[in-house]
Amino acid sequence: MKKFVCILGVALLPGLAIGADDLEWAYPVTPKPAPLDNVVQKQMPGSARKYTQAQIDDGFNPPDWFPDEHPPMPEIVASGKKPARACALCHLPTGNGHPESSSLAGLPVPYLVRQMAEFKSGNRKGVRATTMIEIAKAISDADVRAAGEYFAALKPGAWTKVVETDTVPKSYVGSGAMRFAMPGGGAEPIGNRIIVLPQDPVRAHSRDPHSGFIDYVPAGSIAPRSIVEGPRRGARYRRTSAHLCLPPASRPADRQSLRIPGRAHESGRRQADRRGDGGDLRVLGFPRTVTAMTERYLEGFAARAVLLRKDIRRWI
Repeated sequence: MKKFVCILGVALLPGLAIGADDLEWAYPVTPKPAPLDNVVQKQMPGSARKYTQAQIDDGFNPPDWFPDEHPPMPEIVASGKKPARACALCHLPTGNGHPESSSLAGLPVPYLVRQMAEFKSGNRKGVRATTMIEIAKAISDADVRAAGEYFAALKPGAWTKVVETDTVPKSYVGSGAMRFAMPGGGAEPIGNRIIVLPQDPVRAHSRDPHSGFIDYVPAGSIAPRSIVEGPRRGARYRRTSAHLCLPPASRPADRQSLRIPGRAHESGRRQADRRGDGGDLRVLGFPRTVTAMTERYLEGFAARAVLLRKDIRRWI
């Protein structure tokens, strides 16, 4: 298993060096929030509860549409502790999270605690890490462990559907950096991107944990076995693949395909900074055929990981 894990890194990390500066689709800019309605009450299918949009987006009292479907939430998860917002706002009471956050359900407590320590120390950083760095610095170790134990006890659900395609619905980035299909419709080439859209935009806006997402990936991303199996297991790969086993503190925990490339990119950048080589994997002795791989491998790896509902943490 250890050989398998390391070899997978060969198929993943070259894409980081080649396409490191071309990940706008993985790092959408959050637009300025619009005024929130505090009058009209919304209700989700199967739930007896009602919330206005202002209540839904309340960082210190986010909605719990189905309170009977999960264990009691610790205070830090349910309502936060100022200035730290509630964990459930982005990761949801189910722990499945939204595309712009992360899926935490079922991850080991030590891993979750370690990630918070990485945020707090500044070792884990990036375009999308600012909020978590602030939260990690604001909450106590006891709250970190309470949140970790809560999410670790949850069972991850089937949250995304992977669709291979050459074209994707035209979209825009809305509140919370979540992407939505354009109201007027239309399509555009997907290119070398992963585009994640809600299955139901109204329910996604309402943070409904019963409504998931569609991960659109380039055609051919899922089929190639080499993306999962990696190159042939020659002696050279066995010798060099150890360099590609990411430090435990930087292994992506996300099971949404949109988050996997971004997290992997951040991990690759950190290692490049430490080595001082600018991210050129050839300094590790990889053949030209390996270093020539493009970001397409990264996208395919992410798509296949989500399709198989694997925990990406175990792979890289």
